[in-house]
Amino acid sequence: MPLTHHLQIVLVEPEIPPNTGAIARLCAATHTVLHLVEPLGFKLDDRSLKRAGMDYWQQVTWHTWSDWKALRTAHPTARFHFLTTKTVRPYTEVAFQPDDFLVFGRETKGLPESLLRENAGTCCTIPMLNPEVRSLNLATAAAIVLFEALRQVRQA
Repeated sequence: MPLTHHLQIVLVEPEIPPNTGAIARLCAATHTVLHLVEPLGFKLDDRSLKRAGMDYWQQVTWHTWSDWKALRTAHPTARFHFLTTKTVRPYTEVAFQPDDFLVFGRETKGLPESLLRENAGTCCTIPMLNPEVRSLNLATAAAIVLFEALRQVRQA
């Protein structure tokens, strides 16, 4: 049965090729659309990027965007959820819908503060049980939230 809706993962200024490659593989496995917002911390022909995505890149629907504004302008009515450690609302309290965008920031700094301020009502987090751990690996975080969104969308 063909999918008529697709969840979307957005990586804003990703820095580490193996993370992006692993997320591309995740997107291939789940028919999730991948959006890469520049500037990127690597070239798209980076060997480690391709290796991490293995031979699945041809199975991924993906787009690059010159900046956040270009992506947002292209999807004016879309629902965006911003993943950050700088909020208390857990991702499990979000009611995800088909075609939602899950937005993740850079590995070293997360999403820009201005973006978080502008979208405070749609920010959510993955709770850390150990307060000594600041965050999870980007690919791990994307998988956790994506599979919760997929679970909800399939039950709707």
